[in-house]
Amino acid sequence: MALPEREGMDFDVVIVGAGPAGLAAAIRLKQRAAEAGEEISVVVVEKGSEVGAHILSGAVIDPSGLDLLVPDWRDDPERPLKTAVERDEFMFLTKNSGVTLPNVFFPKLMSNHGNFVGSLSNVTKYLGARAEALGVEIYPGFPAAEVLYDERGAVIGVATGDLGIGRSGDPRDDYTRGMELRGKYTIFGEGARGSLTKTLIDRFKLNAGRDHQKYGLGVKELWQLAPGKFEPGLVQHTMGWPLPNKAGGGSWLYHFDDHLLSVGFVTHLNYENPTLSPFEEFQRFKTHPMIAETFEGAKRIGYGARAIMEGGWQSVPKLVFPGGCLVGDSAGFVNVPRIKGSHNAVLSGIQAADAIGEALKAGRQGDELAAYDRGWRDSPIGLDLKRVRNVKPLWSKYGTLVGVGLGGLDMWSNTILDASPFGTLSHGKPDHACLKPLSEVTPIVYPKPDGKLTFDRLSSVYLSNTNHEEDQPPHLQVKDPGLQKSSEHDVFGGPSARYCPAGVYEWVEDAAAQGGVRYQINAQNCVHCKTCDIKDPNQNINWVTPEGPGGPNYPNM
Repeated sequence: MALPEREGMDFDVVIVGAGPAGLAAAIRLKQRAAEAGEEISVVVVEKGSEVGAHILSGAVIDPSGLDLLVPDWRDDPERPLKTAVERDEFMFLTKNSGVTLPNVFFPKLMSNHGNFVGSLSNVTKYLGARAEALGVEIYPGFPAAEVLYDERGAVIGVATGDLGIGRSGDPRDDYTRGMELRGKYTIFGEGARGSLTKTLIDRFKLNAGRDHQKYGLGVKELWQLAPGKFEPGLVQHTMGWPLPNKAGGGSWLYHFDDHLLSVGFVTHLNYENPTLSPFEEFQRFKTHPMIAETFEGAKRIGYGARAIMEGGWQSVPKLVFPGGCLVGDSAGFVNVPRIKGSHNAVLSGIQAADAIGEALKAGRQGDELAAYDRGWRDSPIGLDLKRVRNVKPLWSKYGTLVGVGLGGLDMWSNTILDASPFGTLSHGKPDHACLKPLSEVTPIVYPKPDGKLTFDRLSSVYLSNTNHEEDQPPHLQVKDPGLQKSSEHDVFGGPSARYCPAGVYEWVEDAAAQGGVRYQINAQNCVHCKTCDIKDPNQNINWVTPEGPGGPNYPNM
């Protein structure tokens, strides 16, 4: 049937994603306009049910971006960051023991002095309120589902998704057409592996001449600690066990606010063994003798997961295209060794807003914001990423023990000499191409959860407050079901059932199915981490936005 025409609204600037980058851009645009005595219309669309609902991070936050954007935030009684880092520890773990490494071994750029521990979700809620106070329109619960182009091929905005379409693809009685939000410029701040961002990268060849993007999967829990176990401002990181030497990653434990502990585990998604489970590695990590005692008398109150951009300096795509730009995690501005990206996200939003402000002032629209793309490498963002550009490639090539040591020497060299003996290293293969066939590995057997310190996926997803409307088109699209069976299952042993931290994918025995197994997708569980879109060995799974405000609802994450 022919669909009705969409209604539309026109703005000066349309922003996709109410994360730190998108909200920073919105605030900066309004600040500039107010200083010049001008009016500018800015709209932000956000797929989460509210601002911050889909935001998850460690998080130890470098406040440099906030200081530039909202200099008075530290004096605000409603400020979201109140716990300063007081003590910084770094541990290397073996199976039954470990060692705490002296901070003197680490370059100054790795120090957390002056940083804050808190919830990035709450930071975005704070920025959202500041943006709305300046006149920014924010529409949560309306995922941007389509990029709009003019006859020249320039981006002119986005369309929100249609509502009321059944699983069959046919409109229901409550069907409502999506809305067109048109702008002179459109900013995309969707986070890692954004569903629209990846189409823009392909359409405009934004990654031409760049290295492959690399990713990690961060799995996080929030705990309420017993009084005797809580140390405000304590920041701990670990590497080593339980991951094997050739699989990179590590953990964090951050004490903040009222006896809260943010604990999580990042697994780099270039691992080779298809039976490895990032979720299970995290659960094992908590049982280590140097870690488990922290959880005595504690209660788990939150859970979530998300992909992390890890390519850094050499993988940042071209940021601009006719009519728009990329900011924040959509651009790949995470500093992996520092485990920080929100400061660069805010700074990128400011830089993009300044470029757009100058363009609008000159009467331009729909062109490429060359100043933004040209300027980031010489800005604090570029300095932050350039000094650590070889840490991830060295880690990937030589494994944890040797690679991290070489990466440390490289950071010292970049800090002292502003140069690296390695130049700029390549990341090698994309993450999806790193898996070995099941026949070439030793399967990993994980212990069963005890329900007190270690848990299963389904009880974890319950804590993420995840929900999706069941009667809607699938947002996890398998392009070729036959290939999923013949390759993902038969060759690689069904790794999607292991890398997914939410129990979305299962290979179920079914005598009526071809080959005796059926691929079951429990889309209701999806926490929007995007790992399937990244790690599937055949790139056969396409993650798109679900209908309406579906997904997790993260409090204090």
